[in-house]
Amino acid sequence: MPISRLIRFIPRALSSTSSSSSALPSLARAAPLIGEPVDPELDVGLATYSNQDVEVDVYSGTSVLAPGSKTGKREMVGRLLSPLAREEVGTIRCIGLNYHRHASEMDMSPPPLPTLFLKPSTALGDPYPAPTILPKAFEQDNAADYEAELVVVIGKDCKNVGEEEAMDYVLGYTAANDVSSRLAQFAQSQWCFSKGFDGACPLGPALVMRDQVELGKMEIRAELNGETVQESGINDLIFGVPKIVSFLSQGTTLPAGTIILTGTPAGVGWSSKPRKTLQDGDEYRVWVSGGVGTLINKIEQEV
Repeated sequence: MPISRLIRFIPRALSSTSSSSSALPSLARAAPLIGEPVDPELDVGLATYSNQDVEVDVYSGTSVLAPGSKTGKREMVGRLLSPLAREEVGTIRCIGLNYHRHASEMDMSPPPLPTLFLKPSTALGDPYPAPTILPKAFEQDNAADYEAELVVVIGKDCKNVGEEEAMDYVLGYTAANDVSSRLAQFAQSQWCFSKGFDGACPLGPALVMRDQVELGKMEIRAELNGETVQESGINDLIFGVPKIVSFLSQGTTLPAGTIILTGTPAGVGWSSKPRKTLQDGDEYRVWVSGGVGTLINKIEQEV
């Protein structure tokens, strides 16, 4: 049977011996496993958050880009990681202002071409229980914001491809939170500084394979402290996935493992009335349909 979805994780037996804060560096050095959740209906993000057992069929590979085959061994998730590692994603591509209703709430016309900005690989973050840290440098601005995003994962090197063949290069989909500092963003013409700080791109929980979902029917929803703040169908995208992949590949190689954040729907905190900003202790959740599940971020202020 084809792979439906994959997660990257530290097994319970190892993580339970490294659960204290002093043991986190050794846990980070532990070799993650790749596998497919046994329960195809389980929301892995919600399950790990509530300490529910998540049983996984372990694969022989060490990356979702080359998962190998089932080993016949099963493990319980101890700590959930982002589906790809920092060294795999390289420079993170992000598309701005790419939902029709989001453009309307910002009182802006849809752009004629996809608007690209970049995040460094150091912005990649894990799902809960890893915290999402707001930098001390931006604390006085009180301008931290959330953005729920569908993420496209490129499965093989991609350059100069047309829209008609672009989907052949897509491995699958996951979810992200494009954490942003708005005052810093609007003070500059380039957004990399305000969106590229460490951990500003938490990713996960599961990678769903391209052929397992009907992209046009996928949905995305976000909650801040239990309140639904963003909700949309992927069909509200201004530029669809084939257009984005083709556009970004012109003259530039998108290596296997490249992740592309496709934009955020309406409801960002900065344009809400009253305005919402992320605060220490907040909890933000991004849910994407099709088996991706719920990405949970616990917000902490850097000390």
